[in-house]
Amino acid sequence: MISVKEAIIVEGRYDKIKLSSIVDTPIIETGGFRVFKDKEKQNLIRNIAKKRGILILTDSDSAGFVIRNFLKGIVPENGIKNAYIPQLKGKEKRKAEPSKEGLLGVEGLSEAFLVKAIQNSGATVLNENKPEVRAEITKGDLYELGLSGRANSAVMREKLLKKLELPTYLTTNALVSALNCLYSLEELKEIIKTIK
Repeated sequence: MISVKEAIIVEGRYDKIKLSSIVDTPIIETGGFRVFKDKEKQNLIRNIAKKRGILILTDSDSAGFVIRNFLKGIVPENGIKNAYIPQLKGKEKRKAEPSKEGLLGVEGLSEAFLVKAIQNSGATVLNENKPEVRAEITKGDLYELGLSGRANSAVMREKLLKKLELPTYLTTNALVSALNCLYSLEELKEIIKTIK
């Protein structure tokens, strides 16, 4: 497993599942073309790009390039790195038919291809011998801070999401991932004090 500083932006759920066993960094899904109309998701991606940078890893088909180009248009160039995968003919195991263009997407490629694409992108590979000092935010932290599992958690979470301009539909796992992209645990604790 490699660890990179930038958050990786992928098209969908299966791409995220594939990458999560290969790379240690937050992985954000665009939901395919949904990102074109989803202002909250666009704002989240912009904020992550400002804070830690993003690495765009979309399929090598025409839809993947449309999504990549859209993201390049909404995020300043200095916050983006691009990883490209080869155009290989084939079909993902879970699908009955190949894609419209007959190409393998991110989910269908081997670990070796994906690692090479990430390394070739210029992503900031972190030294695994020097762990980051920053504590990761966990689901347990959300509970401790009153953001989950408590009587008024939904209200607190809604206030937090509005204050941070994060998408209101984030699941707990997605919230943890987004918070880890943007804030340290200490920063989150300070923010919670302002909304109580």
